[in-house]
Amino acid sequence: MSSCSRVAGECGRCDRELPFEFTMAFQPIVDVDAARITTYEALVRGPAGESAWSILAQVTDDLLYRFDQACRVRAIEMASALGMRENLSINFLPNAVYEPEACIQATLDVSARVGWPTERLVFEITETERVRDRQHLLNIIQAYRTMGFTTALDDFGNGYANLDLLTDLTPDNLKVDRELIMGCDGDRRRQILLKAVKRLADELDILLIAEGVETRGEALWLARAGITRQQGYFHARPAVAALAADLEPALTALRDESRRPGA
Repeated sequence: MSSCSRVAGECGRCDRELPFEFTMAFQPIVDVDAARITTYEALVRGPAGESAWSILAQVTDDLLYRFDQACRVRAIEMASALGMRENLSINFLPNAVYEPEACIQATLDVSARVGWPTERLVFEITETERVRDRQHLLNIIQAYRTMGFTTALDDFGNGYANLDLLTDLTPDNLKVDRELIMGCDGDRRRQILLKAVKRLADELDILLIAEGVETRGEALWLARAGITRQQGYFHARPAVAALAADLEPALTALRDESRRPGA
């Protein structure tokens, strides 16, 4: 029996075994074209709303697996308790997954316990630059897809040039990093790059999501360029143990403006 499968049976109690406490904040991902929230991303926070870094700085290598499992359990439990009806996106560290089928057991158990449909789970792959075994990452994505989950590649276009990941990996969603989004409404070079990424995603049948949208100008330009799935402070900040307020009126106004002839 692998170390992962031995631990998996106790994953529902992983949060109690950690030497620190944490909670989750939820930030919406919106579809401007449909004027609605499609997904909430679960983001780690301190028990009193402290930054993610205040928690992540305490995660040592020997705690990595337990922390990853505890985050999944906590996110699903809280999403269910909040009455979330949208998809739930959970970040995970590929290096914390030993065997996808065994390491998913805690997720399946808590989903069954609270009645969360597994088809409404999205797993965001983070820190891909730290994964040296590309085949391992490919195996995770393929296994999760077989289980009915959606996968997303996070922080695309930032740090390591991760375009090469798409030669092997087949994520359902591609999240474009804030570095490319920042000021895109007035930056021709960013506009060229974003349009190229959009064409690439369309050809590969991957849904593109713009991260870090912070201004109305950015949101409008992206919507007009066909990048209507967006996430960022402009739409809503992460809310600790809470869901966003009604965004439909603002999204409807944004959509109508983006469709205005001659705009």
